[in-house]
Amino acid sequence: MCEDSHGGLGRRALFVTGAAAALTLGSVSFASAADGDQESRTVRGTLPPGSPDFVYVPVEVPAGVRELKVAYRYDRPSVPAGTLGNALDIGVFDERGTELGGRGFRGWSGGARTEFFLRADDATPGYLPGPVREGTWHIALGPYTVAPQGLSYEITITLTYGEPGEAVEPVYPPERAKGRGRAWYRGDCHLHSWHSDGRRTPAEIGELARAAGLDFINSSEHNTHSAHAHWADVAGDDLLVMLGEEVTTRNGHVVALGTDPGTFVDWRYRARDNRFGRFARQIRRAGGLVVPAHPHATCIGCNWKFGFGEADAVEAWNGPYTPDDEVALADWDSMLVASVRDGRDWIPAMGSSDAHRSPDAVGSPQTVVLADDLTREAIQEGIRAGRSYVAESARVTLSFRASGGRGEHAGIGERLTVGRDTPVTVRLEVTGAPRCTVRLVTDQGVVHTSAPLPVSGSGVVEWRTTPSYAAYARAELRHEAAAGPLPGALAAFTNPIFFGRQ
Repeated sequence: MCEDSHGGLGRRALFVTGAAAALTLGSVSFASAADGDQESRTVRGTLPPGSPDFVYVPVEVPAGVRELKVAYRYDRPSVPAGTLGNALDIGVFDERGTELGGRGFRGWSGGARTEFFLRADDATPGYLPGPVREGTWHIALGPYTVAPQGLSYEITITLTYGEPGEAVEPVYPPERAKGRGRAWYRGDCHLHSWHSDGRRTPAEIGELARAAGLDFINSSEHNTHSAHAHWADVAGDDLLVMLGEEVTTRNGHVVALGTDPGTFVDWRYRARDNRFGRFARQIRRAGGLVVPAHPHATCIGCNWKFGFGEADAVEAWNGPYTPDDEVALADWDSMLVASVRDGRDWIPAMGSSDAHRSPDAVGSPQTVVLADDLTREAIQEGIRAGRSYVAESARVTLSFRASGGRGEHAGIGERLTVGRDTPVTVRLEVTGAPRCTVRLVTDQGVVHTSAPLPVSGSGVVEWRTTPSYAAYARAELRHEAAAGPLPGALAAFTNPIFFGRQ
């Protein structure tokens, strides 16, 4: 129930938005006031366990409002071990409504902030500046998890009246940096600033990206594109900044990589709603790539449940290497085998830091892409084609090639077109990986494990096969295992080279 500061009970209505069910509470109304005046309303209520994914609080905004400010809080009662406690996300939609697709979207901070404001010339990070127009706005609540006792909340909405101020025209980073022609470029495509739940500014991220030896990065805030207009001063001849979003649903996260400036992708659906294909197509229409993130992560709502039919690449390594990354890598390798069996396109893998705050390391891991130039389009084309490998840092450099007996050769993401019984030589050259072990993996599994590389970190590994024995080969660099036969943590891995005629 919704209780305003005067004690009245708000009405409730359950409806379906075209995706997940949502609850709409009774309206909160304001009367017009003189310039400079402020007026506040407080709404209180309790959400029970099993609440819909989204709860909307309508706010009737009169004419003449300069600024909208919202503050909220909710209770966090103790719960038994193994039981989920309360977590309540928040955002706002303007008078254009809450319809799926986000035409009225004005911002989202999830659970990262307890208050926000927006007006024509400025807004809290995560929110879009713009006029506060007359009409019915909606505070959007997302009860991420609800304790058995329920979730009691309090929202205070404050309107400041007056002239709206001059709107700010967004400036976006360029789609090109000064590259080296066709070359290997290093990037980190999954990063968070204070525009979502990160703690770093875009400028701080840019400084860390340069220090990590990166050539490109991608803005990927949770469920908002508010950061897009704040990267222009960070980009430069030495750093390409692409724009995107981490679309954070209740059934997994997907990075929209390198979309057009100002592109917003809605997240208010689950796998059972059969809506993801619509938004995957929107990402591609906006010039972006669809990249499921940390598909086997164990956090609530993080495990990927939409399948990979719409994926342009998959994030097989996310941040510090952990068991869920090992599972993601194995799952991706199984997809490679299936693509060979079924004669269909394969999905490349990539890696990103998902860095939020100190001590999260920007550029660890990083995706190293062979691209024709340092442009948004060229980098995306290299990722889509799988001409890339993933390294834990800029210290690690790989060269991975396969050759036939008559001068045929192919590199990462390519096919060596030779007969089934033609001898094939696979050669990996490594620098920057001291004491790491090289593992070569085919559709049979691990077929070759090298001795540890010397302390210099440099070495060459060769292996011979035929297309009848191996449909593809890919390489892994592993740190020395801590115990027994377990593989060590990754230092790097490559996308595959395929063998034989298609």
